[in-house]
Amino acid sequence: MTSSAVSELARDLPTLADVEDAARRLDGVAVKTPLLEAPQLSAQLGGRLFIKAECLQRTGSFKFRGAYNCMSRLGAAARKGGVVAYSSGNHAQGVAAVAQMLGIRAVIVMPADAPAMKIRNTKSYGAEVVTYDRYGESREAIGERIVAERGAILVPPFDHPHIIAGQGTMGLEIAEQAAARGVRLDAVIGPCSGGGLIAGTALAITSRSPATKVYSAEPAGFDDLARSLKSGRREKNDPAARSICDALLAPMPGELTFALNSRLLSGGFAASDDEARQAMATAFTHFKIVVEPGGAVALAAVLTGKYAIAGKAVAVVCSGGNVDAETFCTALNSAR
Repeated sequence: MTSSAVSELARDLPTLADVEDAARRLDGVAVKTPLLEAPQLSAQLGGRLFIKAECLQRTGSFKFRGAYNCMSRLGAAARKGGVVAYSSGNHAQGVAAVAQMLGIRAVIVMPADAPAMKIRNTKSYGAEVVTYDRYGESREAIGERIVAERGAILVPPFDHPHIIAGQGTMGLEIAEQAAARGVRLDAVIGPCSGGGLIAGTALAITSRSPATKVYSAEPAGFDDLARSLKSGRREKNDPAARSICDALLAPMPGELTFALNSRLLSGGFAASDDEARQAMATAFTHFKIVVEPGGAVALAAVLTGKYAIAGKAVAVVCSGGNVDAETFCTALNSAR
């Protein structure tokens, strides 16, 4: 990357002030989701484990935050052509719901193998859904074509300053909720795909609680950010890799998100599909919440000892709860 490109990138990176501005915009619109603790489980682990239950957010995931922060800033002229987004489901639902709220037409490009619940929910918000082959077609190319044909605005899933800042409002809430309990967090761990959630969260946490370390969690085989943090450059995932964590299958870290994460994160973890299922079951048993596979990988990192919690206080983000009944039942049954 040339020095001019680096300077251009730096100008696009969101700051804490952008996250705080997003929080004001989302006040009264997004749900301030709870920071939950199950004392019995904490005692078993020998530390204090908190869950940021973002599965209770509007549309069932954190994606609503970034979508609203981005789309609510569009002027009347920009809204006329509608919006286009590509997503495996959670960003799709977030964009579709916000579009319905703002009276904007939305076209969502979704993989044909996305969970039926996510496709159904996206359509229920009035969005037009265009499906594609996740492994044989480019969602970016399809999205760009629709943008050109309709004069629409693209709302990217993670690599946009307003998207990152919107997701970062969750980090502000974690810091405020922990402080209100008199808890000093040793670490915050959040799921990662393209990196928007963990980048925004890290912006907020490292500013409000500098002693708290922030880590990413990814599915095994899709740990591109963890590998990128070690190599210092954006690494790609093996196209042949597969995982039940449908929300976390981006091929590589975003450009903006990696510029932030490479500076702010302390490392990353990876969880297998079986470990994600076990974490889903634990979240249901101890916290009484429904978490989808991708939303459970940060919890899995703690439950499996990848992050040693003994004697510490850690908050993990359960980022979404949009899971088909069959997948959820399989996770519960596997834990018996």
